[in-house]
Amino acid sequence: MSESPVTVPVCYRHPSKETYIRCTRCDRPICPDCMNEASVGHQCPECVAEGRKTQRSARTAFGGTAAGRVGTITRTLIGVNVAVMILSVVTGGLGAVAGGGWGGLLGNQTPLTLWGSVVPFVTYGGELHGVAEGEWWRLITAMFLHYGVLHLLMNMYALWIIGRELEASLGRVRFLALYLLAGLGGNVASYLFSPDSISVGASTAVFGLMAAIFVILKRLKRSVAPIVPVIVINLVFTFVISNISVSGHLGGLIVGAMAAGVLAYAPKNNRTVFQVVGCGIILAALLAAVVVRTMSYLS
Repeated sequence: MSESPVTVPVCYRHPSKETYIRCTRCDRPICPDCMNEASVGHQCPECVAEGRKTQRSARTAFGGTAAGRVGTITRTLIGVNVAVMILSVVTGGLGAVAGGGWGGLLGNQTPLTLWGSVVPFVTYGGELHGVAEGEWWRLITAMFLHYGVLHLLMNMYALWIIGRELEASLGRVRFLALYLLAGLGGNVASYLFSPDSISVGASTAVFGLMAAIFVILKRLKRSVAPIVPVIVINLVFTFVISNISVSGHLGGLIVGAMAAGVLAYAPKNNRTVFQVVGCGIILAALLAAVVVRTMSYLS
Protein backbone atom coordinates (compact mmCIF):
# COMPACT_ATOMS: atom_id res chain seq x y z
CA MET A 1 0.00 0.00 0.00
CA SER A 2 1.56 3.32 -1.14
CA GLU A 3 1.65 6.39 1.12
CA SER A 4 -0.03 9.64 0.07
CA PRO A 5 2.46 12.37 -0.79
CA VAL A 6 2.84 15.08 1.85
CA THR A 7 1.35 18.37 0.61
CA VAL A 8 3.25 21.49 1.61
CA PRO A 9 0.93 24.46 2.22
CA VAL A 10 1.36 27.49 -0.03
CA CYS A 11 0.59 31.16 0.50
CA TYR A 12 -3.03 31.90 -0.37
CA ARG A 13 -1.91 35.06 -2.18
CA HIS A 14 1.20 33.60 -3.80
CA PRO A 15 0.54 29.94 -4.71
CA SER A 16 4.11 29.48 -5.91
CA LYS A 17 5.52 30.10 -2.43
CA GLU A 18 5.53 27.32 0.14
CA THR A 19 5.04 28.34 3.76
CA TYR A 20 4.24 26.93 7.17
CA ILE A 21 3.25 30.33 8.62
CA ARG A 22 -0.46 30.95 9.17
CA CYS A 23 -2.48 34.06 9.93
CA THR A 24 -3.41 34.05 13.61
CA ARG A 25 -6.89 35.42 12.80
CA CYS A 26 -8.10 33.47 9.74
CA ASP A 27 -5.56 30.57 9.83
CA ARG A 28 -4.74 30.91 6.13
CA PRO A 29 -1.13 30.20 5.12
CA ILE A 30 0.88 33.34 4.35
CA CYS A 31 4.39 33.82 3.04
CA PRO A 32 6.93 36.26 4.55
CA ASP A 33 6.03 38.87 1.92
CA CYS A 34 2.40 38.92 3.08
CA MET A 35 2.65 38.58 6.83
CA ASN A 36 2.25 41.53 9.17
CA GLU A 37 3.61 41.29 12.68
CA ALA A 38 0.88 41.36 15.31
CA SER A 39 0.89 41.38 19.12
CA VAL A 40 0.67 37.59 18.89
CA GLY A 41 1.98 35.89 15.76
CA HIS A 42 1.36 37.31 12.28
CA GLN A 43 -1.68 38.43 10.28
CA CYS A 44 -2.50 38.50 6.59
CA PRO A 45 -3.15 41.81 4.75
CA GLU A 46 -6.94 41.28 4.66
CA CYS A 47 -7.20 40.69 8.40
CA VAL A 48 -5.02 43.74 9.09
CA ALA A 49 -7.28 45.91 6.91
CA GLU A 50 -10.39 44.54 8.60
CA GLY A 51 -8.92 45.22 12.02
CA ARG A 52 -8.24 48.85 11.10
CA LYS A 53 -11.89 49.32 10.16
CA THR A 54 -13.15 48.15 13.54
CA GLN A 55 -10.39 49.66 15.69
CA ARG A 56 -11.09 53.12 17.09
CA SER A 57 -8.45 55.71 16.25
CA ALA A 58 -6.36 57.10 19.08
CA ARG A 59 -7.86 60.20 20.72
CA THR A 60 -6.34 63.08 22.61
CA ALA A 61 -7.44 64.04 26.12
CA PHE A 62 -9.98 66.43 24.55
CA GLY A 63 -11.49 64.12 21.94
CA GLY A 64 -9.38 65.00 18.90
CA THR A 65 -7.57 62.50 16.71
CA ALA A 66 -3.83 61.96 16.84
CA ALA A 67 -3.60 63.33 13.28
CA GLY A 68 -3.28 66.78 14.82
CA ARG A 69 0.29 65.99 15.80
CA VAL A 70 1.33 66.51 12.18
CA GLY A 71 0.34 70.19 12.35
CA THR A 72 -1.54 70.22 9.06
CA ILE A 73 -3.99 72.97 10.03
CA THR A 74 -1.26 75.18 11.48
CA ARG A 75 0.78 74.87 8.31
CA THR A 76 -2.28 75.50 6.15
CA LEU A 77 -3.23 78.63 8.08
CA ILE A 78 0.30 79.98 7.71
CA GLY A 79 0.19 79.19 4.00
CA VAL A 80 -3.11 81.03 3.57
CA ASN A 81 -1.79 84.10 5.40
CA VAL A 82 1.37 84.16 3.30
CA ALA A 83 -0.63 83.73 0.08
CA VAL A 84 -2.92 86.62 1.04
CA MET A 85 0.14 88.78 1.78
CA ILE A 86 1.51 88.03 -1.67
CA LEU A 87 -1.84 88.94 -3.21
CA SER A 88 -1.83 92.17 -1.20
CA VAL A 89 1.59 93.04 -2.63
CA VAL A 90 0.42 92.23 -6.16
CA THR A 91 -2.59 94.52 -5.82
CA GLY A 92 -0.94 97.26 -3.77
CA GLY A 93 2.71 97.28 -4.81
CA LEU A 94 5.75 97.34 -2.56
CA GLY A 95 3.97 99.80 -0.27
CA ALA A 96 2.16 96.74 1.08
CA VAL A 97 5.48 95.45 2.44
CA ALA A 98 6.78 98.48 4.34
CA GLY A 99 6.62 102.26 4.49
CA GLY A 100 3.64 102.61 6.80
CA GLY A 101 3.39 102.75 10.59
CA TRP A 102 5.99 101.91 13.26
CA GLY A 103 8.61 104.10 11.61
CA GLY A 104 7.99 102.60 8.19
CA LEU A 105 8.30 98.99 9.30
CA LEU A 106 4.66 98.23 8.58
CA GLY A 107 2.94 98.31 5.22
CA ASN A 108 0.34 100.73 3.94
CA GLN A 109 -3.27 100.21 2.96
CA THR A 110 -3.83 98.22 -0.24
CA PRO A 111 -6.99 97.53 -2.23
CA LEU A 112 -7.09 94.12 -0.53
CA THR A 113 -6.90 95.49 3.03
CA LEU A 114 -9.54 98.09 2.19
CA TRP A 115 -11.77 95.30 0.88
CA GLY A 116 -11.29 92.92 3.82
CA SER A 117 -10.55 95.00 6.94
CA VAL A 118 -12.86 95.36 9.94
CA VAL A 119 -14.47 98.79 9.78
CA PRO A 120 -18.10 99.89 10.20
CA PHE A 121 -17.95 102.40 7.36
CA VAL A 122 -15.25 103.30 4.86
CA THR A 123 -15.42 105.21 1.59
CA TYR A 124 -13.34 104.18 -1.39
CA GLY A 125 -14.03 104.25 -5.08
CA GLY A 126 -16.66 106.88 -4.39
CA GLU A 127 -18.86 104.35 -2.57
CA LEU A 128 -19.62 103.56 1.07
CA HIS A 129 -18.41 100.18 2.30
CA GLY A 130 -17.97 98.40 5.63
CA VAL A 131 -19.43 95.75 7.93
CA ALA A 132 -22.41 97.96 8.71
CA GLU A 133 -23.08 98.14 4.98
CA GLY A 134 -23.62 94.39 4.83
CA GLU A 135 -20.02 93.34 4.15
CA TRP A 136 -19.94 90.81 6.98
CA TRP A 137 -17.18 88.81 5.36
CA ARG A 138 -14.76 91.41 6.73
CA LEU A 139 -15.10 89.83 10.17
CA ILE A 140 -13.42 86.71 8.72
CA THR A 141 -11.10 88.07 6.02
CA ALA A 142 -9.46 90.56 8.38
CA MET A 143 -7.77 87.76 10.32
CA PHE A 144 -5.84 86.75 7.17
CA LEU A 145 -4.69 90.25 6.16
CA HIS A 146 -1.61 92.12 7.40
CA TYR A 147 0.01 95.52 7.16
CA GLY A 148 3.44 94.61 5.86
CA VAL A 149 5.82 91.69 6.13
CA LEU A 150 6.91 92.46 9.71
CA HIS A 151 3.29 92.33 10.87
CA LEU A 152 2.89 89.01 9.07
CA LEU A 153 6.12 87.47 10.37
CA MET A 154 5.37 88.28 14.02
CA ASN A 155 1.93 86.68 13.86
CA MET A 156 3.06 83.66 11.85
CA TYR A 157 5.94 82.98 14.24
CA ALA A 158 3.53 82.96 17.17
CA LEU A 159 1.09 80.78 15.23
CA TRP A 160 3.86 78.30 14.37
CA ILE A 161 5.03 77.98 18.00
CA ILE A 162 1.63 77.90 19.73
CA GLY A 163 -0.51 76.44 16.96
CA ARG A 164 1.32 73.13 16.66
CA GLU A 165 1.06 72.51 20.41
CA LEU A 166 -2.65 73.23 20.46
CA GLU A 167 -3.38 71.26 17.32
CA ALA A 168 -1.59 68.24 18.78
CA SER A 169 -3.63 68.53 21.98
CA LEU A 170 -7.04 69.30 20.49
CA GLY A 171 -6.92 67.62 17.09
CA ARG A 172 -7.34 69.32 13.73
CA VAL A 173 -11.07 70.11 13.71
CA ARG A 174 -11.22 71.43 17.27
CA PHE A 175 -8.08 73.50 16.77
CA LEU A 176 -9.46 75.07 13.58
CA ALA A 177 -12.73 75.87 15.33
CA LEU A 178 -10.81 77.50 18.19
CA TYR A 179 -8.68 79.56 15.80
CA LEU A 180 -11.63 80.84 13.78
CA LEU A 181 -13.74 81.59 16.85
CA ALA A 182 -10.91 83.53 18.50
CA GLY A 183 -10.16 85.46 15.33
CA LEU A 184 -13.84 86.22 14.82
CA GLY A 185 -14.21 87.21 18.48
CA GLY A 186 -11.40 89.72 18.22
CA ASN A 187 -12.77 91.20 15.01
CA VAL A 188 -16.26 91.45 16.48
CA ALA A 189 -14.83 93.24 19.53
CA SER A 190 -13.04 95.67 17.23
CA TYR A 191 -16.30 96.28 15.37
CA LEU A 192 -18.20 96.82 18.62
CA PHE A 193 -15.76 99.01 20.52
CA SER A 194 -13.40 100.62 17.97
CA PRO A 195 -15.66 102.07 15.27
CA ASP A 196 -13.08 104.67 14.19
CA SER A 197 -10.26 102.18 13.49
CA ILE A 198 -9.49 99.95 10.53
CA SER A 199 -8.39 96.56 11.84
CA VAL A 200 -6.58 93.64 10.17
CA GLY A 201 -4.23 90.89 11.33
CA ALA A 202 -4.11 87.34 12.66
CA SER A 203 -3.25 88.67 16.11
CA THR A 204 -6.90 88.39 17.19
CA ALA A 205 -6.68 84.63 16.63
CA VAL A 206 -3.13 84.41 18.03
CA PHE A 207 -4.19 86.09 21.28
CA GLY A 208 -6.98 83.53 21.49
CA LEU A 209 -4.44 80.73 21.07
CA MET A 210 -2.31 82.14 23.89
CA ALA A 211 -5.34 82.13 26.19
CA ALA A 212 -6.20 78.62 25.03
CA ILE A 213 -2.73 77.32 25.89
CA PHE A 214 -3.22 78.68 29.42
CA VAL A 215 -6.61 76.94 29.74
CA ILE A 216 -5.31 73.65 28.34
CA LEU A 217 -2.31 73.62 30.69
CA LYS A 218 -4.58 74.29 33.67
CA ARG A 219 -6.91 71.48 32.58
CA LEU A 220 -3.99 69.06 32.31
CA LYS A 221 -2.73 70.27 35.72
CA ARG A 222 0.58 71.36 34.21
CA SER A 223 2.57 74.50 34.93
CA VAL A 224 1.35 77.66 33.19
CA ALA A 225 4.68 79.39 33.83
CA PRO A 226 5.82 79.17 30.18
CA ILE A 227 2.77 81.00 28.76
CA VAL A 228 2.00 83.61 31.44
CA PRO A 229 5.00 85.87 30.61
CA VAL A 230 4.14 85.64 26.91
CA ILE A 231 0.57 86.80 27.56
CA VAL A 232 1.69 89.59 29.89
CA ILE A 233 4.34 90.92 27.47
CA ASN A 234 1.90 90.92 24.56
CA LEU A 235 -0.72 92.71 26.65
CA VAL A 236 1.84 95.37 27.62
CA PHE A 237 2.70 95.89 23.94
CA THR A 238 -1.00 96.09 23.14
CA PHE A 239 -1.56 99.00 25.54
CA VAL A 240 1.77 100.79 25.07
CA ILE A 241 2.38 100.72 21.31
CA SER A 242 0.19 102.94 19.16
CA ASN A 243 -1.87 101.78 16.18
CA ILE A 244 -2.67 98.42 17.77
CA SER A 245 -6.27 97.24 18.10
CA VAL A 246 -6.67 96.94 21.86
CA SER A 247 -10.27 95.76 21.58
CA GLY A 248 -9.31 93.22 18.90
CA HIS A 249 -6.53 91.69 20.99
CA LEU A 250 -8.61 91.58 24.16
CA GLY A 251 -11.62 90.21 22.30
CA GLY A 252 -9.53 87.41 20.79
CA LEU A 253 -8.02 86.65 24.19
CA ILE A 254 -11.41 86.41 25.92
CA VAL A 255 -13.19 84.42 23.20
CA GLY A 256 -10.18 82.11 22.83
CA ALA A 257 -10.29 81.40 26.57
CA MET A 258 -14.04 80.74 26.42
CA ALA A 259 -13.78 78.38 23.45
CA ALA A 260 -10.82 76.57 25.01
CA GLY A 261 -12.81 76.17 28.22
CA VAL A 262 -15.64 74.53 26.29
CA LEU A 263 -13.23 72.16 24.53
CA ALA A 264 -11.12 71.35 27.58
CA TYR A 265 -13.79 70.95 30.26
CA ALA A 266 -16.45 69.13 28.26
CA PRO A 267 -17.62 66.00 30.12
CA LYS A 268 -16.30 62.76 28.69
CA ASN A 269 -19.82 61.43 28.09
CA ASN A 270 -21.25 63.15 25.00
CA ARG A 271 -18.10 65.25 24.84
CA THR A 272 -18.36 66.07 21.15
CA VAL A 273 -21.99 67.16 21.45
CA PHE A 274 -21.14 69.41 24.40
CA GLN A 275 -18.21 70.93 22.50
CA VAL A 276 -20.24 71.57 19.34
CA VAL A 277 -23.14 73.11 21.26
CA GLY A 278 -20.81 75.20 23.43
CA CYS A 279 -18.86 76.59 20.50
CA GLY A 280 -22.15 77.13 18.65
CA ILE A 281 -23.46 79.25 21.53
CA ILE A 282 -20.31 81.39 21.44
CA LEU A 283 -20.67 81.85 17.68
CA ALA A 284 -24.36 82.75 18.01
CA ALA A 285 -23.57 85.30 20.72
CA LEU A 286 -20.94 86.95 18.53
CA LEU A 287 -23.28 87.15 15.54
CA ALA A 288 -26.08 88.54 17.72
CA ALA A 289 -23.71 91.24 19.00
CA VAL A 290 -22.84 92.17 15.42
CA VAL A 291 -26.52 92.46 14.49
CA VAL A 292 -27.32 94.66 17.49
CA ARG A 293 -24.29 96.88 16.87
CA THR A 294 -25.12 97.21 13.19
CA MET A 295 -28.66 98.33 14.03
CA SER A 296 -27.22 100.99 16.34
CA TYR A 297 -24.87 102.21 13.60
CA LEU A 298 -27.73 102.49 11.11
CA SER A 299 -30.26 104.04 13.47
